[in-house]
Amino acid sequence: MTPLIFRPLLVAALALSSGSVVLAQSVEVKDAWVRTSVQGQKATGAFMTLTAKNGVKLVSASSPVAGVSEVHEMKMEGDVMKMRAVPALELPAGKAVELKPGGYHVMLMDLKAALPKDSTVPMTLVFVDAKGVQSKLEIKLPVATVSPNGAQGQAPAHAHGH
Repeated sequence: MTPLIFRPLLVAALALSSGSVVLAQSVEVKDAWVRTSVQGQKATGAFMTLTAKNGVKLVSASSPVAGVSEVHEMKMEGDVMKMRAVPALELPAGKAVELKPGGYHVMLMDLKAALPKDSTVPMTLVFVDAKGVQSKLEIKLPVATVSPNGAQGQAPAHAHGH
């Protein structure tokens, strides 16, 4: 990794952990956080608002705190709330896409340890543009019981099996 690429990534990581807006690789990340977990809990969710300058797709996420990280969608089908992995999440140019409890989110599964409040979680987001060019964004998300804007929402189902 060249110093020119590393510097924006480091700035993005530091800015996110302080609750600021991050703009890197033409994707803005705002209000990012990971829900706390307790010892023995195997899954939790990561949430944020993503705005792409040019249309891209979020195709994957990874974190060293989890054995498996997937972009998920929760939605009602009839009277049943269902959660499933999505192969890619469209980020239309200039439109904010919210990853939130009860909607799209990054599911962190097979957690390696508890994620206590006020710790941070490193995460890599992978995007693909219309030309098929892949880019990565390294971020650090604060761990909290509620979102940075105070909304608690509905947590992803922690009994989700894989």
